[in-house]
Amino acid sequence: MTAPGSRCAGGHPEPIARWQEAVEFIALHHREELDGADPAHRTEVIRAEIDATGTYRHTAEELTFGARVAWRNANRCIGRLYWRSLRVRDRRQVTRGADIAAESADHLREAAGRDGRIRPLITVFAPDEPGRPGPRIWNEQLIRYAGYEAPDGAVCGDPRNVGITALARRLGWPGGAGTPFDVLPLVVQGAGEEPRCYPLPADAVLEVAIEHPEYAWWAELGLRWHAVPALANMCLEIGGVCYPTAPFNGWYMGTEIGARNFADTDRYDLLPCIADRLGLDTGVDRSLWKDRALVELNRSVLHSFDRAGVTVTDHHTESRRFLAHMGREERHGRPVGADWSWIVPPISGSATPVFHRTYDPTERRPAYVHHAEAHARARGDLDG
Repeated sequence: MTAPGSRCAGGHPEPIARWQEAVEFIALHHREELDGADPAHRTEVIRAEIDATGTYRHTAEELTFGARVAWRNANRCIGRLYWRSLRVRDRRQVTRGADIAAESADHLREAAGRDGRIRPLITVFAPDEPGRPGPRIWNEQLIRYAGYEAPDGAVCGDPRNVGITALARRLGWPGGAGTPFDVLPLVVQGAGEEPRCYPLPADAVLEVAIEHPEYAWWAELGLRWHAVPALANMCLEIGGVCYPTAPFNGWYMGTEIGARNFADTDRYDLLPCIADRLGLDTGVDRSLWKDRALVELNRSVLHSFDRAGVTVTDHHTESRRFLAHMGREERHGRPVGADWSWIVPPISGSATPVFHRTYDPTERRPAYVHHAEAHARARGDLDG
């Protein structure tokens, strides 16, 4: 057995570490949700479970609290003001790949609703147990667009997803229509199963066509993006228990789409195209053509989501909300961790109030964690 507090491969704790983390979590739950009641009885029950099975089972209330606090502790997330609004779908009894895929589609439908008002939502599937790994979703998000790589290295679609696209093809997916925005199937590995592809039903994927408030030609670009940013391959760690399949979503901040997905040179790399259509001088960087194209690209995203009635926030509003979150948490005596490089928006950073501060980078649990093998799976690495 490894030393107390240690974690084994993949980030999963050994029994002693699991017990220690359980004690800390249960104390936190009792302190914040049960008016400071004595956690001794509950921890005794958990200790007996761990001694007998190597792990323990959270109550529904503990699971909900843990998932919400994991969002509260997410150092890279600027949108934590509403962490208490996270709705938890408890699907811990679900282990088969086909059932996980179906529940994931239901997650997307519920998150988007009938009105486009995005709801923060998490669906928690079976946890890892000693000697019995839980299920896995290989995709980075429930909705991602395919990246088809040509022999010359050119990519149609999202270059980030070339690996998972190739894997899906090897697993039998015939491919989509060959557009830059073909929705990938889910690659799901049920407990004790091999990974398989499960196409998402069309009614589970809400998308927004991207137009510009002033330039009619913008629609000719054929841009669109999905409405629900549901992360799918992060592990939810609560009190020493690892839930490797727990897709969760908030709503988009416009810059995530306009300044990163559309603009990054290793993604859709649209700035040269936009600048050319705008008639900007792209010969020298000092013309600030990238900056001007970037602003218009982000304006188009916000305009289009608003026009479609789909929830999206802008980086100025979300920066103010984050400082409101910090103030609220500090009044409750809770420290707020944050990663400056993620909290500061990717455009107009110094024009937002989150820029002119430093943050405590300490990571706390419960937490949403990326394990190395999850990154490998998202790249389509069968050995990951």
